[in-house]
Amino acid sequence: MTSTSVFPALAPYGWDSAWADAFTPYDAEGLLPGRVLRVDRGQCDVVTADGVVRADTAFVTPHDPMRVVCTGDWVAVEPAGNPRYVRTYLPRRTAFVRSTSSKRSEGQILAANVDHAIVAVSLAVELDLGRIERFLALAWESGAQPLVVLTKADLVPDAVTLSHLVQDVETTAPGVPVLPVSAVDGDGLDVLVAVVSGGTSVLLGQSGAGKSTLANALLGEDVMEVQAARDVDGKGRHTTTTRNLLALPGGGVLIDTPGLRGVGLWDAETGVGQVFSEIEELAGQCRFQDCAHESEPGCAVRSALEAGELSERRLESYRKLMRENRWIVAKTDARLRAEIKKDWKRKGAEGRAAMEAKRGGRWR
Repeated sequence: MTSTSVFPALAPYGWDSAWADAFTPYDAEGLLPGRVLRVDRGQCDVVTADGVVRADTAFVTPHDPMRVVCTGDWVAVEPAGNPRYVRTYLPRRTAFVRSTSSKRSEGQILAANVDHAIVAVSLAVELDLGRIERFLALAWESGAQPLVVLTKADLVPDAVTLSHLVQDVETTAPGVPVLPVSAVDGDGLDVLVAVVSGGTSVLLGQSGAGKSTLANALLGEDVMEVQAARDVDGKGRHTTTTRNLLALPGGGVLIDTPGLRGVGLWDAETGVGQVFSEIEELAGQCRFQDCAHESEPGCAVRSALEAGELSERRLESYRKLMRENRWIVAKTDARLRAEIKKDWKRKGAEGRAAMEAKRGGRWR
């Protein structure tokens, strides 16, 4: 089986010889390969060699948020039936996952088999560098290559100001391309088109970041509904309500997502380390392997902070995301929970000892 001779209609959606090989057992069962375009209420739209079909996902584990059918999945679907069912999905190459808002420790897959994670950030409002770092941690953890797109660049006509904003984000996103783009006048779109033409891209960001406008610009037509953002805070309504997979005219595939209010980490220690690679590198130079970068002697991180080579905001953001990620992982890891409790007790004892020492000093 080859990627084009058997299912040429799927090539624009990313079908290749590796997917064909993975599908071989299901081909023998008479099932059809297809890619999930969107999922809603236990059903999904799947593009197949026979066109787009509607299929039920009940056969795929419905109670585990990490194993449900997701936009971007390659699936094996029944050739006929009423209803027609998705039988399984092929092993994912990458998966963009965030934690759910529930009190239970669960991950939610936003998109599967993604090559590029495009983080859309609006220049119509003040940059939230901490949120950018959070998005990038999840993007790196997914296995995709992140790209930050600064939308609505036409609202910053001064070239020097725009350059400074780009530089601020570049400092926040080491190793990540940062591209200012204007969907209004087309600036930067040619570069973005070249990036997304090479695989599957997922478009991420807050509501009002200009994702739908950007998607329309890439598609060359008004496919996604667009609403104006509020002048006060730059936020708009969630014009995209589901995750949609769309083939681009210049090649490549785009998954547009609803605006994300909450972007909780999900077992993303590697991703956090990638976002804060300069801190991780400094930490490797500390005298003690378990250095907390607070008051320990020989701390390279504190030295960089005091020398002005590292910002306090950056270090605090790193600590916050590492703590959050550790807590999420601890919800399902009894050993780590015990370590955290032990650490809390140790710090509590140290704090009490310090207080006792101060009190003792007053009486001397």
